[in-house]
Amino acid sequence: MSTRIFVARLAGTSVFDPVGDRVGKVRDVLVVYRKDDPPSVVGLIVEIPGKRRVFLSIGRVTSISTGQIITNGLINVRRFEQRGGEVRVIAELLGRKVVFTDGTGEATIEDVAIQESPTGEWAVSQLFVRRPKSGASPFGKGQTTFVAWNEVREKQARGEAQSAEQLIAAYSELKPADLANTLLDLPQQRMLEVAEELPDDRLADVLEEMPESEQVQILAQLDDDRAADVLDQMQPDDAADLIAQLSDERGEHLLELMEPEEADDVRMLLSYAPDTAGGLMTTEPIIVSADATVAEGLALIRRHELAPALGAAVCVTLPPYEAPTGRFLGVVHFQRMLRYPPHVRLGTLLDPSLEPVTADTSAAEVSRILASYNLVSVPVVDEKHRLVGVVTIDDVLDYLLPADWRSQDEDEPVKAPSDQTGSIRIVNGRRGGSGTS
Repeated sequence: MSTRIFVARLAGTSVFDPVGDRVGKVRDVLVVYRKDDPPSVVGLIVEIPGKRRVFLSIGRVTSISTGQIITNGLINVRRFEQRGGEVRVIAELLGRKVVFTDGTGEATIEDVAIQESPTGEWAVSQLFVRRPKSGASPFGKGQTTFVAWNEVREKQARGEAQSAEQLIAAYSELKPADLANTLLDLPQQRMLEVAEELPDDRLADVLEEMPESEQVQILAQLDDDRAADVLDQMQPDDAADLIAQLSDERGEHLLELMEPEEADDVRMLLSYAPDTAGGLMTTEPIIVSADATVAEGLALIRRHELAPALGAAVCVTLPPYEAPTGRFLGVVHFQRMLRYPPHVRLGTLLDPSLEPVTADTSAAEVSRILASYNLVSVPVVDEKHRLVGVVTIDDVLDYLLPADWRSQDEDEPVKAPSDQTGSIRIVNGRRGGSGTS
């Protein structure tokens, strides 16, 4: 008897070629509906190096399990494009409502099982569904059960949003940049549905990784209170860039709804030209006093929510210790902190060679400084030599790269790691939607 595989558990599963080299990881399963039979599996959506999502025909798959997938070595690196009639299981089926054909009620699809037939074809075998909660108790969930495809039919009222809860759960382990790419690959309406159901902090992280056009599109569908809450969770420089894309009226209204401290940071950033250090910087570096110890500095850079570039150094100033600070004294790089005992004062470890830039320094000059001195960040001061922020290497890269760099599709093929061994062939032709690669 062939093994039954649940699709939600396949998300993130590694794909290997015949000699064991890793090719990529699964992001979704693609099916097509049939008139009298359960949907047929036509292939997998696989993320290969370069964050590119490609189509892997089911005919090129020799083994599927929840731990790994083995291919016959042929990969088409043309970016995946969904064709009419094709349905993504994780992105589009999970969360759909169904009704039982025997009239016993309705349920929501939480997972889909696929199974290989004796002829080698893969198809949907069962659905794992959850019935609505019964009774008045606010605790617990409805009963779950397995059903065959022909025991239910889809029920989606016109204009009713499809639940994104199961898709969000399936992609809960993705990093923000990967989740942003996943959402960008979805049909537009589905992308908006999923974005609306993400928690505020998760949506903020995802928006920071999206092109501006999609940021504005998603923010436009949120009510003003929710939009302000999401902006509060974003890095001030990213929030300022997003608000700058909105109409003056809505931008000002959202600033009024944001937390005062967050709004003040964003307003300050909006006052600078976008091609200056002030326009590029973030206002939330690590700031300490000269009397702070190495142990205290290392504790601050260990925070898991801190961006790596911001954790590369701490800024030492006179009080107050929030931007704009007291007089800026200098920076201490984390590698230097690692070389000294925990009790040493950070004021004695300042880097004398690193000069701050002013808020009106051009972006080109900031880029030159970072490149010339192999830095990942540079402090920014105002006319009174108070620290107002830092420009990090990722801020500069965002500025230097084309505006649509996140959604660009290069023509040249992306080589899978095993391409060097000769065990995998890279095919750069048109994607085969139903069985060829």
